Amino acid sequence: MKKTQRFRQIAFACIGLLSLAPALRAANGAKTAPLRNWTTSGPLVYPTADERHPIVAVKDPSVVFYNGRWHIFATTAGSKGWGMAYFSFSDWDKAPKAKPFYLDDNPNLAGYNCAPQAFYFRPQKKWYLIFQSQQPRFSTTDNIEDPMSWSAPQNFFEGTPKSVAEGWLDYWIICDDTHAYLFFPDDHGRFYRSRTLLKDFPRGFDEPVVVLHEATNDLFEGSCVYRIKGSKQFLALVECIGKQGHRHYRAWVSDRLDGEWKPLPGANTEETPFAGDANVRTSDGSPLWAEGISHGELLREGCDETMTVDPKNLRLLYQGLPVGSHEPDYLLLPYRLGLLKPSSAALLPASH
Repeated sequence: MKKTQRFRQIAFACIGLLSLAPALRAANGAKTAPLRNWTTSGPLVYPTADERHPIVAVKDPSVVFYNGRWHIFATTAGSKGWGMAYFSFSDWDKAPKAKPFYLDDNPNLAGYNCAPQAFYFRPQKKWYLIFQSQQPRFSTTDNIEDPMSWSAPQNFFEGTPKSVAEGWLDYWIICDDTHAYLFFPDDHGRFYRSRTLLKDFPRGFDEPVVVLHEATNDLFEGSCVYRIKGSKQFLALVECIGKQGHRHYRAWVSDRLDGEWKPLPGANTEETPFAGDANVRTSDGSPLWAEGISHGELLREGCDETMTVDPKNLRLLYQGLPVGSHEPDYLLLPYRLGLLKPSSAALLPASH
């Protein structure tokens, strides 16, 4: 099968799955509009400082819905460095009043930990929390609703793999029927994959390999990978840096977690992103509160290791930097969390 023909098949299949109507002109080099428009909420989750935690930012959210409540794990940042916090609430309109539990109040999670991912691993009937310390690490619990129950962290690897050339961060686990996969970027234009047999998880991960490699700003950080419900397709999102420094998400699709990733037309540039300034609006037409769309996570259909998303009900919890926040110290940038929902219009005009 010719490469162009195969690319078109993948692109058209994904468009149908995502309930998107445009003809794909990117497959033959023509200009496309963004596949989807989003409407953003205002800030929903704010930093709440105390004497031990003088934080100014909440970032890098991971979110699951379980037992009638939303559970968010997020990075915190402030003058004392990086940490993690846990929030729980029943409805999104109650999110702004949710009190944080600082995870370093659990002695097992003291020290530098950030960029969490939470999921339920069905084969072991355990909850997993994945995070960076700088190594990829994990903790487990039988009860996600008890933040004091998380176990002492363990590393996935003994040291840094030889194939990791310039760092690693923002780790992500997803599983198929036979393997568990660890994906991560490096802030230098590389997107890596490692895997182990499902029966061996969390041990036995092999040497990471580069599956995507582009310019640094075009493949930066904040990556996540999902199975698309009702299909044999997978969706990868990677955060990128635009011309003005604003963040946006690009998208790729594949029919295998260990396969080749193809750019998703209409969702793979700054002008036509999966989510970014170009296709995010407020419900009342007022100016956006955040500059760009940064490190976030799609709301999953369930909470298990398959990381399944419903293409008919996509929502993205993201970190937003309030407009005009010009702090030279990255640690002190005042990020908040907001929520994107699909707008009633499927597309921006083709001229955008």
